[in-house]
Amino acid sequence: MKVYFVGAGPGDPCLITVRGKSLLEEADVIIYAGSLVNPRLLDYAREGARIHNSASMNLEEMVKIMEESAGLGEKVVRLHTGDPGLYGAIQEQINLLEAKNIPCEVVPGVSSMSAAGASLKREFTQPGVSQSLIVTRMEGRTPVPSEESLESLSQHRGSLCIFLSVQKIEEVVSKLSKGYPPHTPVAVVYKASWPEEKIIQGDLATIAKKVKEEGIEKTALILVGDFLKGEGEPSLLYDSSFTHGYRRGE
Repeated sequence: MKVYFVGAGPGDPCLITVRGKSLLEEADVIIYAGSLVNPRLLDYAREGARIHNSASMNLEEMVKIMEESAGLGEKVVRLHTGDPGLYGAIQEQINLLEAKNIPCEVVPGVSSMSAAGASLKREFTQPGVSQSLIVTRMEGRTPVPSEESLESLSQHRGSLCIFLSVQKIEEVVSKLSKGYPPHTPVAVVYKASWPEEKIIQGDLATIAKKVKEEGIEKTALILVGDFLKGEGEPSLLYDSSFTHGYRRGE
């Protein structure tokens, strides 16, 4: 039987994919990221499913449960927050499973980045503003390659989404100020799509103070760039004079 790495979505239980929900309903064993995943998602689990909180487990302990359960022919769901391909630490798990010839599959999910943009009603890639979105984080106990430093990335002045860094908001602002001007819009979205969601908006000159005043130190994204103004140019795609394969322009 396979091990399924399932993206739980950003928090709202309705934002898990149909396939992800189906797998939760069918799973014999569920290992969920307890420090991040909304526990309401476990309401989809069938009666009798064995549920493990991975918050206190190490890599070997998790893989041991997967190996033993798969060996019994049981369906295993490893439930990650957001999309498991973004800061999900799934590759190390997959590598160990493949070394043991245990089949696995990744089921994508809605990233908190997408949920944050939706809450703000903003498009990351607006014509005339930015056609690039950079997803990154501040270095912490997990290092960041020097060429991917915030100082370096800020030189592009594209749309920016910063994970796992709100606890260092003052340092983030300092590094971004090497490329972005002080008036650059910034939004911090805490627990996007959760009932307790909170949005703090400002610019590079003001956002750190506002975030500190709100006491936000985790589970938040930092979004940076002029896309937050929502003042992009109209798309050519829907321009009446624009011809494409499905429509002839006027």
